[in-house]
Amino acid sequence: MELDDDAPGVHLARSRERTHEVDLLAERLGGRVGLAGVLDDLNRAARPGRVPGLAVRWGFRWDDEDEKSRRWWPQGITTSADASRDETFAGRSLVLTSAYSKRVAGIAKGARVSVVDVSDKGRVRYRHVLLVEPAFDDRGRVDLRPVHVHAGGIVWHGGHLHVAGTRRGFSTFRLDDLLRVPYEDDPRRLGIHRGVAHAFGYRYVLPLRFGYDAMTAPGHEQLRYSFLSLDRSVTPPGLVAGEYGRSGMTTRLVRYEIDPGSHLLKADDAGTARPIVVDDRGVGHTQGAVVVRGRWYLTTSAGRYRLGSVWSGVPGALVRHRFALPVGPEDITYWPSTDELWSLSEHPGQRYVFAMPRAQFG
Repeated sequence: MELDDDAPGVHLARSRERTHEVDLLAERLGGRVGLAGVLDDLNRAARPGRVPGLAVRWGFRWDDEDEKSRRWWPQGITTSADASRDETFAGRSLVLTSAYSKRVAGIAKGARVSVVDVSDKGRVRYRHVLLVEPAFDDRGRVDLRPVHVHAGGIVWHGGHLHVAGTRRGFSTFRLDDLLRVPYEDDPRRLGIHRGVAHAFGYRYVLPLRFGYDAMTAPGHEQLRYSFLSLDRSVTPPGLVAGEYGRSGMTTRLVRYEIDPGSHLLKADDAGTARPIVVDDRGVGHTQGAVVVRGRWYLTTSAGRYRLGSVWSGVPGALVRHRFALPVGPEDITYWPSTDELWSLSEHPGQRYVFAMPRAQFG
């Protein structure tokens, strides 16, 4: 169903921008390095190889530590094809993924993103970046806090990275704000202590700029922003979001307009963004959704031991392609020049990032 701009229901309210806090943090850590600084310091090697799933064309596994981690669980995916017209950043083809932290040894470390260079499919390199919230301590000094979101979907567009936060809406970061932590730090500690910055052992951090807070009018159920993607089926591009649901839960799909000047959500003077489409005909267990030339492609999971599926078509008439994906598929994105859908999987020992020819799904 389509909504008028003034229709009641779900919407997003943009929060205050943390410009002052980010600037102070950048000064404290020695200045911004941006995404280019991280690309010059990739420290991990992925392992290209066979990926389970009838639809998969190519993919890779993380290194042994990340493959087996019980702390970090991969969730979201976006690429340099979402970020620029030539589909590259600094001449490189990049994939960005997100993961959330479970509590291990009494510590939950929030969320992180992984910057992956797939320019050379035979030599895939990457590095993790911790997401942080800059805030003031009780003495008025800038400090760091973890960003506790599920990070079920991400979109890199116009220099910003949007990270899904389920019932919270989503959080927005600016990749130019990437910072390098200058000191050897404590992997159990986050914050600035006695003048020394600690970031749970991470060399790079990305500070939160602002949030899009999920709001709901009376009589409507709050929307869960389980996943995100960029929709190029409309001009200018839109932002697609939707809900993971099971056992009678809602499975709505929504689309927001993006302002072509700012590359952020189109909003009124009060900073309120309203979806132009809300459709309640999604499917259960959806982990990601993307739109290509008006056609929807959804990933769904089937538990810890069964292969995942792709659904294609339009809401209300989606066709299921069984056994298409590895166990535990998550978010999905589209790479136009290769006409490929990209996704990733989450379970330890079965963690892949992979590409699929879109045309096989009709």
